[in-house]
Amino acid sequence: MSKRWIARAKLICLVFAALPVAACAAASTPNYQAILTNTNRPEAERAIDDVRKPQEVMAFYEVKPGQKVADIFASRGYYTAILAQLVGPDGVVYSANPAPRQELHDRLKQPGMGNVRVLDGPFDKLALPQDGSLDLVLPHLDYHEIGANVRGAMNQRIFAALKRGGSYGVVDHSAKEGAGDSEAKTLHRMDKLLVIKEATAVGFRLAEEGKMLSRPEDTRDFSVVKIRDKSDRFVLKFVKP
Repeated sequence: MSKRWIARAKLICLVFAALPVAACAAASTPNYQAILTNTNRPEAERAIDDVRKPQEVMAFYEVKPGQKVADIFASRGYYTAILAQLVGPDGVVYSANPAPRQELHDRLKQPGMGNVRVLDGPFDKLALPQDGSLDLVLPHLDYHEIGANVRGAMNQRIFAALKRGGSYGVVDHSAKEGAGDSEAKTLHRMDKLLVIKEATAVGFRLAEEGKMLSRPEDTRDFSVVKIRDKSDRFVLKFVKP
């Protein structure tokens, strides 16, 4: 959906005030059903949508057509593919991995992936534009995989990449409070309070926390690699002032 189409639809809604509110809202509401049922998405990815709840997560971060966004530690491109369709041909998706992933590079040959720019390389030198032009940067379930000696420099580069009011979204498996990143390589979990400390240290403000991936019953003492899709996950939205 192009910026021009959205602008035209909104203008029609303003001129013809008698149009139902729902019809006007639909002009800018992403078609999540079409995106998530896209047959180009691997079956393995569609099978975990119920756990990851991408529709709720993307709505929480207010992803819109025409935006510039980044998927950090994109792996095979679960969120890269979703974001590519959400921002559309007028938007851009930067998809970053610390080393090349052939599955992701192959995926760019699919329809609708022409707006993706792959960034391969160390995250302390994350090759995002440093011009304050991005709307959202999202590391999903892999902040804990990034070393403590790298995260500070990475966060600084993400801060520079985002526009004022832009969002830095961090989603990860919850460790016990106070655990820091001591369980990052064993249980593959991260202490939410440490993420907040590190993000705010470079200038971000914590704006909101989403609860759509909360699992209060999680004891937080098992590896999320050995026992999958049972973990409590925090969903943080930081904003660049």
